[in-house]
Amino acid sequence: MSKRDFYDVLGVSRDADDKVLKSAYRKMAMQFHPDRNPGDAEAEAKFKEVNEAYDTLKDGQKRAAYDRFGHAAFENGGFGGGAGAHDFSSTMSDIFEEFFGMGGGRRSGGRERGADLRYNLDITLEDAFHGKTVEIEVPTSITCDACTGSGAKPGTSPATCRTCGGAGRVRAAQGFFTLERTCPSCQGRGQVISDPCESRSGSGRKTQDRTLSVNIPSGIEDGTRIRLAGEGEAGVRGGPAGDLYIFLSVRPHDLFQRDGADLYCRVPISMSTATLGGQFDVPTVDGSTSRVKVPEGTQTGKQFRLRGKGMPVMRSSQHGDMYIQVTVETPTNLTKRQRELLAEFEKESSGENHPESAGFFSKVKDFIDNLGA
Repeated sequence: MSKRDFYDVLGVSRDADDKVLKSAYRKMAMQFHPDRNPGDAEAEAKFKEVNEAYDTLKDGQKRAAYDRFGHAAFENGGFGGGAGAHDFSSTMSDIFEEFFGMGGGRRSGGRERGADLRYNLDITLEDAFHGKTVEIEVPTSITCDACTGSGAKPGTSPATCRTCGGAGRVRAAQGFFTLERTCPSCQGRGQVISDPCESRSGSGRKTQDRTLSVNIPSGIEDGTRIRLAGEGEAGVRGGPAGDLYIFLSVRPHDLFQRDGADLYCRVPISMSTATLGGQFDVPTVDGSTSRVKVPEGTQTGKQFRLRGKGMPVMRSSQHGDMYIQVTVETPTNLTKRQRELLAEFEKESSGENHPESAGFFSKVKDFIDNLGA
């Protein structure tokens, strides 16, 4: 005898919400409860039917399965043996793979992707300014020449795994769900090797140093990562290679400090140059020099801007600026005559010659006077 539709059993429509389902179940469960119908076999059967219907429809996943496949979704201890049941179990498998990563990554005949590699490369500020091509040597795994990446001894070939039939995954029914797991016999590769190649126990790879050319673009900044696609480790048994990531570090410079595309340079000047004015030549990162004019009365911390003398901006024709910050150097190791000249200057000087210090000490005097008031 075929089962009745669960929605008909509870007397609800197929779009009934949880509240309607629960209300209908309570009403019918009370109507056909064995305590209210002692010795009534028909009522007992209906009571079991009502419970079975409600147990299925109150569960969101079970209800979705029932709506799609009907009673066949729960036959044979899980999802029925027909085509519809197979489709549903495949759908559930896809969901588990998407959210939990089960069974993914080895569907293409065991072609496992190789690992990504990292290489740290130090360059100078001048290299970052001009750009250059450097050669690096990277120890890595490459495809074995003897077995051409198959992992099997020359003259032999991998065999299809008997446990999973080459799928790399096996299914196991657990109550309502059919779960897929990595095949324990071939570790998800779908193939087994009975006579492996001597290179790294049948991995199809061997270790070798490789020389690669890396293009350093002009204007590159410290900490930039360059990706070389397919230059990482070779994949297991002919799988695709991973990537190589070059992490760049620009070494500190003796003269310049960098902030994005701008450069900063501190230049000490003599007290006489700062006082009387003058000029000096400063080197730039492109290897040339630029002349900086110092007006008389220049103080420590004064900045001079050299437009376009900074670092190039990547992928453009623009350049940053260079900022020259001067510091007035106090003379040391004075001769007797130099001391005499400075002493004479100090006698002749006034607040007009040192406006900043005069203003400061004037504020100090006012502060002390206010404390005593």
